[in-house]
Amino acid sequence: MPVDYEINAHKYWNNFYKIHENGFFKDRHWLFTEFPELAPSQNQNHLKDWFLENKRSEVPECRNNEDGPSLIMEEQHKCSSKSLEHKTETPPVEENVTQKISDLEICADEFPGSSATYRILEVGCGVGNTVFPILQTNNDPGLFVYCCDFSSTAIELVQTNPEYDPSRCFAFVHDLCDEEKSYPVPKGSLDIIILIFVLSAIVPDKMQKAINRLSRLLKPGGMMLLRDYGRYDMAQLRFKKGQCLSGNFYVRGDGTRVYFFTQEELDMLFTTAGLEKVQNLVDRRLQVNRGKQLTMYRVWIQCKYCKPLLSSTN
Repeated sequence: MPVDYEINAHKYWNNFYKIHENGFFKDRHWLFTEFPELAPSQNQNHLKDWFLENKRSEVPECRNNEDGPSLIMEEQHKCSSKSLEHKTETPPVEENVTQKISDLEICADEFPGSSATYRILEVGCGVGNTVFPILQTNNDPGLFVYCCDFSSTAIELVQTNPEYDPSRCFAFVHDLCDEEKSYPVPKGSLDIIILIFVLSAIVPDKMQKAINRLSRLLKPGGMMLLRDYGRYDMAQLRFKKGQCLSGNFYVRGDGTRVYFFTQEELDMLFTTAGLEKVQNLVDRRLQVNRGKQLTMYRVWIQCKYCKPLLSSTN
């Protein structure tokens, strides 16, 4: 039975979006509180300032106003001091020339958004409830947003949305677990990668390689942002006997699957992929449905991991 859910995963997700279309989802306007990196003022200069500010302060936590309200802060670490020191140094002439050649090679490749100065990719975009708020809020002419989903039905809904602008956005079908299929952007070309309730939908054994491939797409200093289900979330506790496929990995009634993470598991995935922790916290909330007189104890995990800045070479 677990094999069926893996082989026919695309069918289950396509059916999900055919049933719900746009009516099931709400735009995630909380994005800019929890992930200010996506707001209009956020760009490469901000990221440089962020690294420099942490270097000056020599404090191992990131700024509180970037954590968002009602979030419980736990162990946070700045990016390595070696990376920070390099940001203020003048690279050797040879490295400078190499970097310029590398830039030319990337620009020479014809790919969507090749002329953009700030690139964001959302993996598992669904019907666009993260992508469209970003496009509506961020008018930066240098911004280009990529979005992909496992479901062709979901991508069709994104592309037919009146807000979809091919000059600023490129939506495409992609299987996060497909090791043979490449992303439509060069390595080292993305500033931000967003993973919101998507990593939990794939088989645990395939998560590490998926994160490794995404990590290679980030620029030095680029950030990977994640929000996903935490261990013992109410949704996990409500699963019935027979719905557990493996440890903490379940199948819903519609055939879609979900995994419930610990902070340590996510930290291992990201650091193994060569990324450094900026934020890894638990968001615990009590939701009340007055209509059904239900209270739900929700547990989510939110992470931010950065790709180290290039270390200087002698």
